[in-house]
Amino acid sequence: MTSWIATLCLAAASALTATAASAATFTIPDAGVSFNAPEGFTQLSAEEIGSKYPSNRAPNFVVGNARRTTTIAFDLKPQGLPKDKLPQAKASFETLFDRIIPGIEWKEKKLLDMQGQQWIYFEMTSRAIDTDIYNIMMVTPHRGKMLVFNFNSTKSEFPSVEKELRKSVQTIAVAGE
Repeated sequence: MTSWIATLCLAAASALTATAASAATFTIPDAGVSFNAPEGFTQLSAEEIGSKYPSNRAPNFVVGNARRTTTIAFDLKPQGLPKDKLPQAKASFETLFDRIIPGIEWKEKKLLDMQGQQWIYFEMTSRAIDTDIYNIMMVTPHRGKMLVFNFNSTKSEFPSVEKELRKSVQTIAVAGE
């Protein structure tokens, strides 16, 4: 009798864990891209995205913490990015960002292999209108387009969310072409 109760408790705990984990999983519909966001992250509304990214290049998908001070933007952009051109694309992004991002301070710039997928990986801080921002940006080719992830937080909040954001980066899954 005791083992039956223990089995039932384990099954219930597994179900609850699976539900909690899946609640934090986000995808790009019909693109074969998913990742797990930190606990408590929810999808931003179209209005919130428009306010946070006031341009015609705003990402289609953004999730964030309750205060929206830490967000993860992700999108599949129409521009093609050939796999064999990643080093050149990385250099072009670096040059462009040096010119257009106020107060950019590079932490890391590299090509990264993650789960068999090659990524351009940038880590940097920059100045925004009201606060400094910490960014982890990742770019890779996917299905003839450019897959972009941007994990960002206020610079002051980043130390408290860094571990969870880095864990989230590791959960990015990209299904084959």
